[in-house]
Amino acid sequence: MKVTICGAGRTGHLNAVLFKQRPGITVSVLTGAAAVVDRWTSGDGVWWAQTPDGHVLSGRPDYVGTDPSEALINTDMVIVTQPAHARSALLHDFARHLPRDRRVYVGAIPGFCGFNWLAAKTLSGTDNVVIWGMKDVPHTAFDLVPGERVRMGGAKAQLFAALHRRETAASRAKLQAMLSRLYEAPVTLLQDYLEITLTPGNAMMHPAVLYALIGPGAPWENKPFDRPLCWWSDCPRAGAELLEACDAENQAIRHAVESRLGIDLSSVKPLRQELIEAYGSQIGDNRTMYTLLRTNRAYAGIRAPLVPNPDGPGLVIDRASRAFHEDIAFGQALLVELAARLEVATPAITKTYNWALNYHGGFTEGAPACLPANWPEEA
Repeated sequence: MKVTICGAGRTGHLNAVLFKQRPGITVSVLTGAAAVVDRWTSGDGVWWAQTPDGHVLSGRPDYVGTDPSEALINTDMVIVTQPAHARSALLHDFARHLPRDRRVYVGAIPGFCGFNWLAAKTLSGTDNVVIWGMKDVPHTAFDLVPGERVRMGGAKAQLFAALHRRETAASRAKLQAMLSRLYEAPVTLLQDYLEITLTPGNAMMHPAVLYALIGPGAPWENKPFDRPLCWWSDCPRAGAELLEACDAENQAIRHAVESRLGIDLSSVKPLRQELIEAYGSQIGDNRTMYTLLRTNRAYAGIRAPLVPNPDGPGLVIDRASRAFHEDIAFGQALLVELAARLEVATPAITKTYNWALNYHGGFTEGAPACLPANWPEEA
């Protein structure tokens, strides 16, 4: 089986190494990073990954390059690991290079931000494409040295994937078999892709923490940080409380979708329950959202996006971060639009979203562009 990974960032790098541990898997990596390609072609091409217990895994991708016509030759599965704001251009670029003589399973890890709608819209002329997504990353990953090594964080005990509503039962069975060849954790296929779209994750988590750190009345409002911070082990109590409010609103969106479309989205659980089930014993204290975030060993060491302050000493939030361009411009924006169409009040989500838009200065494009104009009337 040939797998083409789009993106050589943390998730792409880690998955490439992990897949090369599995028998019979050919791994091709499509990247826009010329330096990563040069390192692969000029050296031995071996990539490394350090596991949480200190072991080191190695694997050599079979291809690393910038040419989609090469990366996609005879591929069976495409996994998009690039951030949501890069996916539209990526899909447009590789659409004409996809094989036409077989079913090609094109998915995203993670599959949030409306990937199903985006892929169906962008790849509308390729009838042999099966669209899917994974609910979350199978492992956290950090400390990436591009094209060389990455550190693996906590692993999910179980993986969940979903297909676009148009796909067949045969495609469901084939996808499950393919993913089971790639991952050690058991894979469960969800009934509806909205179970991924509404799963609470970074689209709520990162904006809530940002607001609690630098938003109105926050400790670092208009003030640089004097040291690096971690997203979760340094999460302020106000951030955890705001996150709980956003999560409750997401559950309200879920219930409205269930009522309107007559589907079961019971797998979309409250965030704290999701995290407890995903990370289990890796969490030191799960009594509250605040203690859970700060004691989850799978999250330890994951830095908040800070860069040197251009106007003086200290550090400031990086406005180029995926926390803005993916989690807010795509993830949060989609939640706000879904809530508006369903007439669900979301004051906490909307507050953090509008603040982030003003703080950042605005975004040129976001997830609602891929949402079908007639949703939910013709879901």
